[in-house]
Amino acid sequence: MKWFNLSAIYKEISKIRWPKKGDLALNSAQVIIFTGFFVLFFALCLAVISALLRALGVL
Repeated sequence: MKWFNLSAIYKEISKIRWPKKGDLALNSAQVIIFTGFFVLFFALCLAVISALLRALGVL
């Protein structure tokens, strides 16, 4: 395994573009907000379906 040596690993690691602190915070906030909207959406869907099933007498 010619490619598997420490100098090649360090060379590849140096090519990685790590996110800045501000970018990381912005992306994290976007993920949390997006997840929150999905939680609200599915809770609303569950409430509507439950109300429909109760109106039909299934539940």
